[in-house]
Amino acid sequence: MTLAAEPTQEPWQEERQQGPAFILYMEGPEYQDALNRLALWVRHLLLPVYGREVTSTAPWCPSWWKHPEAVAQLYGLWMAWQDLTGPDSSATGPASWHRDHLTHVMTSLRDPAGPFAGCKPNAHRAKEAPGIIPYPP
Repeated sequence: MTLAAEPTQEPWQEERQQGPAFILYMEGPEYQDALNRLALWVRHLLLPVYGREVTSTAPWCPSWWKHPEAVAQLYGLWMAWQDLTGPDSSATGPASWHRDHLTHVMTSLRDPAGPFAGCKPNAHRAKEAPGIIPYPP
């Protein structure tokens, strides 16, 4: 009787590798390719249809790709778009995308205290991450 080999990875790591890669796990050319595809979707579909006017209470950064939080949220929104509006999606997929994904992400990104706080039309303002004290070893 032989014992099964112990897994080399935690189950959550295996699941992540089996599914579509999330942009925050990418680097180099893979990241650039994913960001290029996301930028096309943001430019040609998301903003023309769902962008709404930029105001002080609903900011948008023209250089949104310089905000890691925005990239992460928009990539997740785009992944959901592909899953819920593609040729294999159900007839209720688009409604689910609007209800479950679009409103939450756009509200979060365009919140006056969100990642684009301080950005204005044609003006990006870099954000400083909160300070952190390293956890003791």
